[in-house]
This record gives sequence, structure tokens and C-alpha cells, in this order.
Amino acid sequence: MDTTSLITEAKARFNHNSAKAYLKDKYDSKLIVADQGGLWKADTQIISFLSAMDDNFIVMIDTFNNPVQVNRDNLLVLLKETYNKVMLEWYKEWKELESKR
Repeated sequence: MDTTSLITEAKARFNHNSAKAYLKDKYDSKLIVADQGGLWKADTQIISFLSAMDDNFIVMIDTFNNPVQVNRDNLLVLLKETYNKVMLEWYKEWKELESKR
């Protein structure tokens, strides 16, 4: 390989990794939801926790480390909907990026 092709390949790899990092930042912020007096991240950990609990009202620590009493069912529905919507959008955009690689 000559140096020109090595430089071109390195630039393409850098641009690809930069685009992936941009997508992660873009969609991570869309997973944040304000509800019931707290700020929550719709991720698998909190969705699993809410699914495992049985009580209608529970006290949880939000992203600002504040204890908040929440209606478990309502928060679970909202976070699941948010997670599914955002992850599907992220996946579609990521697939486009990968196809241009």
C-alpha cells in the first residue's frame, strides 16, 4: 500500500468513528424523559427495575440523585415507548451509516 491510500483509509475510518460517536450523543439525549417530578433515562436498567417491582407507587432516585415517588406503571409505559422509538430511529440511522462505509 502506498501512503496516499493509507491516509485515505485512516481519514475514512476517523470520519466513520466520528459519525458513530455523533449518533450516540444524538440519541442518548433523546432517551432522557421528564416525568412525575423527576428526570429519567429510558434505558434497559431502569426499565428492568420497573418491570421487576410489584407496587403501584415506588420511590426511585432520578438522574439528579433526588428521591422521587412515582407511579410505576405510568413511568414504565412512558420509558418503554421512549426507548423503543429512539432505539429504532438510532438503528435506522446507524444502518444508513454502515451502508455508506
